[in-house]
Amino acid sequence: KLRAPTRSFGSPQLPLHTLNKMPHVHVGAAHGSPDPPMSKAAMKYLLVRPKVPAPLDPNFCPVVLAKKNYMKKVGGSPFTLEWALPRLDGCARGKLPVLADSHEDLDASIHLAGVCIQEMIWQRSASELLLFGPPKICEAMQKAFSPEGKYAFEVKTMPKVCGTPSQPFPVRIVSSASDLPAPKDKKQVCGKDASGCRLAFDLGKSDIKTVAVKDNEVLCSMETEWDVTNPDPEYHWDMILAAMKKTAEHLPQVDAIGGSATGSVSGNSEATWCDIFPNVPPDIYQEKVVNIFHRLAKEFGDVPLKVINDGEVTALAGMMMVKQGNLCGISMGSSEGGGYCDVDGNLLGWINELCYIQLDMNPEAQGDPWTPHSGISHMYLGQRAATRLATAGGVDVPDDLKPESPGMNSMKHEGHAKCLKMIQAAMKDPDKEPQVRLIYETIGVYLGYALAQYSEHYKIDNALVLGRVSTGSGGQVMLDKAKEVLMTEFPHLAHMKFHQPDEHFKRVGQCIAAAALPEL
Repeated sequence: KLRAPTRSFGSPQLPLHTLNKMPHVHVGAAHGSPDPPMSKAAMKYLLVRPKVPAPLDPNFCPVVLAKKNYMKKVGGSPFTLEWALPRLDGCARGKLPVLADSHEDLDASIHLAGVCIQEMIWQRSASELLLFGPPKICEAMQKAFSPEGKYAFEVKTMPKVCGTPSQPFPVRIVSSASDLPAPKDKKQVCGKDASGCRLAFDLGKSDIKTVAVKDNEVLCSMETEWDVTNPDPEYHWDMILAAMKKTAEHLPQVDAIGGSATGSVSGNSEATWCDIFPNVPPDIYQEKVVNIFHRLAKEFGDVPLKVINDGEVTALAGMMMVKQGNLCGISMGSSEGGGYCDVDGNLLGWINELCYIQLDMNPEAQGDPWTPHSGISHMYLGQRAATRLATAGGVDVPDDLKPESPGMNSMKHEGHAKCLKMIQAAMKDPDKEPQVRLIYETIGVYLGYALAQYSEHYKIDNALVLGRVSTGSGGQVMLDKAKEVLMTEFPHLAHMKFHQPDEHFKRVGQCIAAAALPEL
């Protein structure tokens, strides 16, 4: 039965490396076996209690603190694991000091290496993994990133993300660091002017948003609910096209189409792996979904088209709002949408699927229905972060909306949307507010440590936080707690400015940013 942890790591009576295991429901069983148990060696090095605790999640163990603690203990090691993650238009490189192959705590290095490689995969994407370092840890990584290993989900998913679903994901050990390809990124420059007559769309996990824009002014916007779990691609095609055609009635003509979607979208606006179509069979997905955006453009005269990840649109719109770059946008909606633009407002050419990165090292952390893993970001920075804390936060919810309910542990979002509304209503009740605000303080703690972790790979001067979880008075509670985390644990990041959408942004900001993507 799913339940909130009741013990706190690091208490005098309970050493960090000691856990009394309790059973969990494996809600990600459709994607493979659960993560293997964490070894005592890994616990000893990687379970760290934060200085700013999460009020309703006492066993929260931030990954960023695990890395910090590990580096204190192992940073001076003469042994290093290096890796490369090539992709079509670039390559990511990483390295980690590791314990000797003969060390009794080698599994701590193995555990963290897997977490770091998985994190980089979801930031950049990858078509293969190349390894160089001590034999035992290289062999352990080769096993972990195999079709039968801990990271089988990533191994099976990355070929789809890269647009080559029939290709394997090779993992090779090379004989020299010089055999690893050099790091390479190819930045994307997107349009920033929505002149002319444009259609824009945003495909989310709850609804389809469509907008008509003429010369940077929004003429019409619509929201159409849909069922992303439907396995029939014709259903999705009909829903999207009907919404776009109805919105296009407000324009004299359509000159261009800009759009955003959750998941991975190629530089050529192909839906290489969009998790808004989770149940479409792989062969049918390749035939009828990958080119869906280009087929939509043909319905409107084959006009110029540009589609990117929804988090990227958030970042671009955020830069238009604050007029500063080095901006990370985090949208706390049905899931977590993440995006980043540099100081010049350009995209890095990374996939930035921050929602799949591990944030919590707690071996009893919450699982999710999209992956076989636990402690994954979107369960901490999307609406499920709030709903899984609802009862602990003193919100009276019916049995079917409680965290342990089977319906709340599926891919369906409707129950979570209802539960979040009940949380927001309870926040307005003076009698309930003191307990309910702990939900937002807990999410604020998650956010602070997440931003510190993201900052290891992104230069973040500005953080734009939006989405239904951040609305209302609870949103400010959450941001205040995130600032406290940065000031307490990461003073070098205390300069980071937090932003929330202004009224213009809420009404039309993202719509205009999406509409502006294709250049005429």
